[in-house]
Amino acid sequence: MGHPPSSLDEFRPERASEPRLAVVGNPENRRVALFEDAVRAVGLPAPRVVPWADVLSAGGADFAAEEIVRLDSPGEHPEVDRLLRGATDPTRVEGSGRWYTRFTTAVRSLRGGVRLDDPDELAVLFDKRLCHAVLDAAGVPVPASPTSGPQGAPVRGWDDVRAAMREHRMPRLFVKPAHGSSASGVLAVESGGGGRIRATTSVELAADGGLYNSLRVRRYEREQDIAAIVDALAPDGLHLERWLPKASQGGRAADLRVVVVAGRATHAVVRTSRSPLTNLHLGGRRGDLDAVREAVEAAGARWTDLLGVCEQAAACFPRTLCVGVDLLPAIGWRRAAVGEVNAFGDLLPRLTGLPGSGAEGLDTYAAQVAAVLGDLARYRTGTPHA
Repeated sequence: MGHPPSSLDEFRPERASEPRLAVVGNPENRRVALFEDAVRAVGLPAPRVVPWADVLSAGGADFAAEEIVRLDSPGEHPEVDRLLRGATDPTRVEGSGRWYTRFTTAVRSLRGGVRLDDPDELAVLFDKRLCHAVLDAAGVPVPASPTSGPQGAPVRGWDDVRAAMREHRMPRLFVKPAHGSSASGVLAVESGGGGRIRATTSVELAADGGLYNSLRVRRYEREQDIAAIVDALAPDGLHLERWLPKASQGGRAADLRVVVVAGRATHAVVRTSRSPLTNLHLGGRRGDLDAVREAVEAAGARWTDLLGVCEQAAACFPRTLCVGVDLLPAIGWRRAAVGEVNAFGDLLPRLTGLPGSGAEGLDTYAAQVAAVLGDLARYRTGTPHA
């Protein structure tokens, strides 16, 4: 597919050829509002909004053959969360396995329309074990993992994590819910001499053994507490990855979220943290992107090569218009690996496109709208944009 245009005005459609857009999301959510704003900005009517709550309650939804349908995150909605996870408390961590099964079923219950998010690819993107294997097979640099792919080692509890640390010589690793997002349930585990063990996580372990998401990153140093958390999460599926030492900026660990639209890296933000978890909602801060580019070039590498790693990862999902790639730069800034590929990784309000990306002056949502309008004929025939 062609690159997003540099100006929305280039693709203000004539009324006769006006496309019809729809979005499946939570109507009151800012994600939907930002997409609506981007659509209206090009002179089109606001997209038809189909609530996830309705899709889940009715067992599906129908779209006209010519409707161009975008899926957005079902998160941040207590009732939708209850329908997906079966949990009455949205702060609980457990239930991601049930969420995955019900979410992928709901995606496949959508009938008709031209899709900007492929159901089969979403099923891979929301299973870290499957996604890791797809990236690895395509030659995308990723952290080593004993749980990668359908034949990966099962993780039935803490004993299996301990065994993997020994057998694969991974004294430091990340334990991730296979179907989690926003660092929910993620533990950064490190072992030391004398049997010492420590886990850094946003999980709050309650006295009754329940697990709760918290905005405060905490450290557990009693193995029995770490084991209790892992054992509680294991039934939902767990993915293990070697903990790669990351480059730093201002004395803080740094990584990048890079948005790829229609195959091209269009937006990037640096995230820095004093903890292994750089998510902005967990206390991470936005870093200096210009300084990152300078550090990469000073190390003898090319900034375009790092963006190329993200585009290579996105190319594994050619029927999905937009993904957010978490890029882990190695110490020294010469190399990088991909930690995650996120189906709904475009929530970066007010961030405009990278120089030379073709999305200068556009936010992530405007870039997606422009990409669709820029290759409208291809979308109307349902042809993948790869």
